[in-house]
Amino acid sequence: MAAKWIEFLTGSLDDKKAYRQYKARIAALPEPHRTAAKAFERYFMYNGGITDGDPAMMITMLNDFADLWERAAADGTPVDEIVGEDPVEFAEAFAAAYSGKRWIDKERARLSDTIRGLGDDDPERGTKD
Repeated sequence: MAAKWIEFLTGSLDDKKAYRQYKARIAALPEPHRTAAKAFERYFMYNGGITDGDPAMMITMLNDFADLWERAAADGTPVDEIVGEDPVEFAEAFAAAYSGKRWIDKERARLSDTIRGLGDDDPERGTKD
């Protein structure tokens, strides 16, 4: 019973365990793959990787990401062969494969609706005569 309350308040314990396992996988990578993976992870976190309020989607993405880096390290594939010329483009394309509705989409819609709602006859802006 207590475990259910803890999960209710703090989120899924399974998701937390999976995230810790992912972090351990990245920490075990050899250099320079570890540094590259950590840099992309930071970018994913700032870029709003969690979609539809579902942390499980983020865990899936991060596990697939760890798989990519583990295979590359095992095969001896250089980082630049993985990410290409533009690391941001690589990160965006990788994350797009896992994207649904992101938190920023709600704010984009809110901004658009607010601006569209400001017509010439808006009492807060005054009327054009």
